[in-house]
Amino acid sequence: MNTSNIAKHYARIISLWPKDPLRPTISFQAALQKRIPQDPASSPSSTHPTPPREASVPLSKSPIDPKAEERNINALYSLLDNRYSKKYPVSDSLLKPKSNPTYYEDLMRELEQAPDRNWFQRTFNKWKGFLRLS
Repeated sequence: MNTSNIAKHYARIISLWPKDPLRPTISFQAALQKRIPQDPASSPSSTHPTPPREASVPLSKSPIDPKAEERNINALYSLLDNRYSKKYPVSDSLLKPKSNPTYYEDLMRELEQAPDRNWFQRTFNKWKGFLRLS
């Protein structure tokens, strides 16, 4: 797998990866964008000798291992396809524990409602959790 194919796969994964509504300021897509290898021919520093590497050099500037990148890309595609949840389905007894059968349903409802709450609702829910009024 060459550098341009790796870049194309990362670009496709970035376009397909879902956005996180709970943390809109933190983006997994931005982290993946940094993984896209830079073409050494188009880099302006390719004509100049490079200084010794420091510990803070980003991953995209280091030499890429095509086999490792292929494994990373395959792992990302498998997460996008939900391969593991299909291969290892979760049983109803795990999703509905006897001590609190609606726990996961309540959690999903809270996660869906959280991005749309205003400051007062967030503060009220925080204090409600502290005081155990529910």
